Amino acid sequence: MEDFKPSRRYLLQGAAITAAVGFAAPSMAQAATATATAPLRNPQSGFPKPPFTEQSQPWPGLAGSMSPRPDHGEHSYQGSGQLVGRKALITGGDSGIGRAVAIAFAREGADVAINYLPAEETDAREVVRLIQDAGRKAVALPGDLRDPEFCRSLVQQAHQALGGLDVLISNAGRQHSFDSILDIPDDQFDWTVKTNLYAMFWVTKAAVALMPEGAAIVYTASVNAYDPSKNLLDYSMTKAGIANFSKCLAKQLADRGIRVNAVAPGPFWTPLQVSGGQTMEKLKAFGSDTPLKRPGQPAEIASLYVQLASATSTYVTGQVFGASGGAGQP
Repeated sequence: MEDFKPSRRYLLQGAAITAAVGFAAPSMAQAATATATAPLRNPQSGFPKPPFTEQSQPWPGLAGSMSPRPDHGEHSYQGSGQLVGRKALITGGDSGIGRAVAIAFAREGADVAINYLPAEETDAREVVRLIQDAGRKAVALPGDLRDPEFCRSLVQQAHQALGGLDVLISNAGRQHSFDSILDIPDDQFDWTVKTNLYAMFWVTKAAVALMPEGAAIVYTASVNAYDPSKNLLDYSMTKAGIANFSKCLAKQLADRGIRVNAVAPGPFWTPLQVSGGQTMEKLKAFGSDTPLKRPGQPAEIASLYVQLASATSTYVTGQVFGASGGAGQP
């Protein structure tokens, strides 16, 4: 396995487009292995539960610095060949739900390109090696999605490096807690909307022009689209927009043979929460108000993205699927 030594220029907002670096997978490694049925497990037991220790990180946060460290399926997810030969781009693929999806996709047989911010390089290196360990190609594409030119270049670079593009997972997001609308600075509001909505539009528009019939797009919405938290005003607004965007786009793309769906997670233990996404009081009790009395681990939602990307879900489009520990909608 080659070392992770990206030779590229990082994109800062308004700067030139970064150079993509692909990572070739070992030819003898196997992408997916058939597995036995997982044993029965009580969903309330054996997972990290609140109260959590007080902790904070500067935005965007690193999974490797969280306590407890999130489970992305590094040691547990086993593939069954559902995505063999697929070529996927995942934004926000360094940590959280995006990281879990990247690991699952690779172990299901897909080659994977991940986008992330330069500050998340440490987490991204781990994901690249995990993709390679699954015997698949990994492509690292750092850069700021608030820049429309980068978004367009990101798609082109992923398409070229992977030799095609038939799955888009638009997952990157920004979340910052403010108790009152009076506390939200204009630049913070702009940051959230640019990251969560504008970038989704720019990346999707570029990808649709390149995607073949049978391709799939999956967005990450949120339970906040349906049951918004009072301290996440701008974030909740964008997540409702993502849910409607996915439903409308699914109707547009049906004649092109491209399916579009969204996932609306509830409380999941990711760097979003410890880098300003929650108040310290909410963080300590994070997930305790769900019937399962805990937050979800990213590994627990990855299979939903796999199913929506898989060719077995040919009649599933324009839907939003929840995973919120028994609370919220849909």
